[in-house]
Amino acid sequence: MFVMKAGVVGAGTMGAEIAQAISFAELPVVLVDVSEEALARGRARIEAIYQRRVEKGRMTPSQAGDRVSLIQFGQDPALLADCDLVIEAVPEKLELKQALIERLDGVVSPLCVLGSNTSALSITAMAQASRHPERVVGLHFFFPASVMRLVEVVRGEATSAETVETAVSFVADIRKIPVRVKECPGFVVNRVLMAAMAEVLRYQEQSGASFAEVDGAVLAAGLVPMGPFGLADQLGLEIVHEVQATLAAAYGDRFAGGEAVAERVATGALGVKSGRGFYDYSGGGAGDGR
Repeated sequence: MFVMKAGVVGAGTMGAEIAQAISFAELPVVLVDVSEEALARGRARIEAIYQRRVEKGRMTPSQAGDRVSLIQFGQDPALLADCDLVIEAVPEKLELKQALIERLDGVVSPLCVLGSNTSALSITAMAQASRHPERVVGLHFFFPASVMRLVEVVRGEATSAETVETAVSFVADIRKIPVRVKECPGFVVNRVLMAAMAEVLRYQEQSGASFAEVDGAVLAAGLVPMGPFGLADQLGLEIVHEVQATLAAAYGDRFAGGEAVAERVATGALGVKSGRGFYDYSGGGAGDGR
């Protein structure tokens, strides 16, 4: 099935980035969120991404405006009724995602593919909330989705071959690289990322090095574009914490990285979105957050 129009539910950081990536491929997309404020922030993020492209000479202002105009923003899920594929990008809570999928069942057509941007949760468990479990598939984008090209396409136990092929074709059509992944906690990329994060957290705690020193050393190695603590702040520490817990429950202590993340989540220090995480963003910049 060809995807002529897509939808995204959740206008947070990832939802907005995914919607931008879809619009950049000149495909109409609906971005839905229950919060008007979240929608405003999502729109601002999308416009900022396009503005940076204009400033770098990669697009004209007219081209950027045309791409933004392909995005419909709204609070009513009924706006998704004529979408061929809808991606949920709500917080990493299985019960929340199941409730959303159940609600979407009553809005979209039976042929609409339902994709989840979950980074670690079971697609099979989510699909159990749908009357059409064969149409539920994992579509895990990576931050920032406006730049990162990899997308994990995760097949649950009930996911049909047709749904997988639709998802793979859609990812390729929006100029990303689809990777078929067997369902397991954390899939592939986050099993690697979170194992590395746990090791970095243990090293920082044992050595007493600052977060900036650890990030600087990792960046100096030239293997990644962002240090692990800066990346965690961008992703949101509550998401990192949930994924850590999921993987630790599935695979054991090698994914346990001490209490640094949990302590910050407990105090509301969630990273960039809250103004403080491993680093302090209250002044508009990033300093050592300890």
